[in-house]
Formats: sequence, structure tokens, C-alpha cells
Amino acid sequence: MAEEDERGPGAAHRMVSVMEGLLEKLDALNYEELLDKHNMKKVCRHYFASSSHLSSNPGEQFYMFTIIAAWLINAAGRPFTEPQEHDEPNAIVSNILAELRAFGIKVDFPPSKLKTGSGEHVCLVLDRLADEALKRRNISFKRANYPSENLEEELVLEDDTQDALGTAEEEMIEPELSSKPDEILEATVDAAEWNLEVERVIPHLKATVRTDNKDWRVHLEQMHQYQEKNEALLKESKSYMDKLQEDIRKTQEKVGSREKYINNQLEHLVEEYRSAQAKLSEAKDRYQQASGGVTERSRVLAEISEELEKVKQEMEEKGSRMSDAAPVVKIKQSLTKLKQEIVQIDVRIGVVEHTLLQAKLKEKSNMTRDMHATNIQEPTAGPFA
Repeated sequence: MAEEDERGPGAAHRMVSVMEGLLEKLDALNYEELLDKHNMKKVCRHYFASSSHLSSNPGEQFYMFTIIAAWLINAAGRPFTEPQEHDEPNAIVSNILAELRAFGIKVDFPPSKLKTGSGEHVCLVLDRLADEALKRRNISFKRANYPSENLEEELVLEDDTQDALGTAEEEMIEPELSSKPDEILEATVDAAEWNLEVERVIPHLKATVRTDNKDWRVHLEQMHQYQEKNEALLKESKSYMDKLQEDIRKTQEKVGSREKYINNQLEHLVEEYRSAQAKLSEAKDRYQQASGGVTERSRVLAEISEELEKVKQEMEEKGSRMSDAAPVVKIKQSLTKLKQEIVQIDVRIGVVEHTLLQAKLKEKSNMTRDMHATNIQEPTAGPFA
């Protein structure tokens, strides 16, 4: 902005003027052939002039600038290879400036001014190259000679209603007046009444023909009209479709060439990607196998964990039982009580044994006594008793 302020407020307008003159020179050189070759649209009046009011695409503008500059250099008589989209921008700009110096044109600005694809320096470079191309083709511009303008007389058109009134007046003149062509015809009717009568009669004089939609002539006429419209639309659409087909073909060729270039440049990366994909597939297979083993082991671990929980629960129950002293106390009490009962039973058994012994002794003494008594009685009887 500081540079533009030093040059003055008219610098921006000068750049626009240079761009407009450049466009006229390009039209004279028939640069549309170049645009058709690269399937590009015609540039506007302020295409290469940088402006905040214009939407710009620096990449597209730079490519357009290089293509037009190369075409102008060839048109000026010097061979110049047409740049490609993937070429180095610095190298392209350096080659263009070298050709510009070869024409004897002074270059007093850095090459970076042309890399933006727009601006004053871009317009000046293209304008100088266009001048050299015009010299090569012996094309020159002359000042326009404008002829003097003559005022034409204006034609006054009469109103349709007045024409109708005039015609009606001529038709309604009395017959006896027509027999006197050499005399001046004069009307005896009041003009106001005449106009009222004409206004009243005109609506009745209009003939309206009502068309029947069922009439075959109407349908035939409509078919002819539709046919003419379709043919016109087909002709217009065919031109658009042909151009679109050509654009698509050129785009496909560009895409194919770019695809080949990318494939050549990225072939080693593609091979690395394929090997990485193969390794990834192998790793996935191993992972699936390992996942299956892990699943089986997880199931076994779950079963073992369940059994371990049961054993822990049983151990806890047994531990709680062993740590509880109440059953031991009950057992001791039961043993003490059992011992007491055993002592009482032993005493009762002793008493019973003593009683039984006395009964046996008594029975034995009775048996002995009975035996003695029997032995004594037998001898007293004798053998003859």
C-alpha cells in the first residue's frame, strides 16, 4: 500500500486501463484458440488486476498467466515450452523474465511479483509480450475516426383508435358526397355525437373466433409449434452437449495423465502400502487366533474362579464354626451330664447286682436246705415203705 501511495492515487486505475488494453490486444491476436485448447473460459476485463471487489483464485490466475505468456512468446517468434501445472513456479517465472529481457524489455522488479498471478507487474508483462506478438503479425491499432452525427426526423405514429376512427369515417361518408370528387367534403354531423356513436359501435365490430380444443386443426397446429420448439431446443442443447462432451474428454485426458504421473511418483509408496496391508492381514489373523484362545482360557478361568469362590465360602463357614466355642461348651456340658448319668446307672447296677446276689444266695440256701431235708426223709421210709 505504501508503494501505491508513493506512485499516486491513479496507479490502481492505470493497472485497470492496462488490463483493458491487454484484453483488446489478445482479442486481436485471437487468443480464444488457446482457451479452447485448454478448455478455459474467456477472461473478464479486470481478471489480472487485483481488486478487493473481485473474487480471485491465485492458483488459477497464475496458471492462466503462464499459459498466455508462453503463447504470446511463441506468437512473437521465440520458441517457448508451454508450462504444466506441476512445474516449479519459480522456474516458470524465471524463464518468462529471461524471454522478456531477450526482447530488450527492462525488468526492474523481483520475480516474486509474478507468482501471485495478478497485479500491475503481471498486466505489464503480458502487455509487453502482446505488443511483441502484434509486431510479429504486423497488427497495429489506429485512432478511431467517428463520423458526424445527423439529426433524424422523428416519426409520429398515430394511435390505433384514431386510425380506426378515420377508417370508419371514410366508410360511413354519405354516397352523394362521393359523387362530387372535385368539391370539398364537409360533414354535417356533430363531432361529439360522432365520437360517441363510434365508441358505441366499435365493440360490436370486433370479431372473435372461439377455438374448440377438440378440433383436430388446433391439435395439429399445437403439434407443429411443439415440434419447432423441440427442434430449436435440440439444436441449442446439442451444441451445449457437444461442448460438454469435449470438455469431459479433455478433463478425462488430464485426469488420466495426472493419474499416470501420480502412479509413477508414488509407486514405491503403493508397494509399501501393499506390504503393510499384507502384514496387517497376518496380524489380524494372529489376533483372531489369539482371541479365540483367550476366550477359551477366560471361560476356564471363570469356572475355576467360581469353584474357588465356593471353596472360600466353605472354608469361611468351617472357620466360623471352629472359632465358635459354644458347641464345645455344649459338648463339655453333655459329657459332664453323661458322666453323672453313668455314675447313677453304675450305682443302680451295683444295687441291682447286690440284690440279685442276695436273691441268688437266698435261693441257693433254700435249695441247700431243701436238698438236706430231702436227703433226711428218704432213709426213714426204708425199702418196704
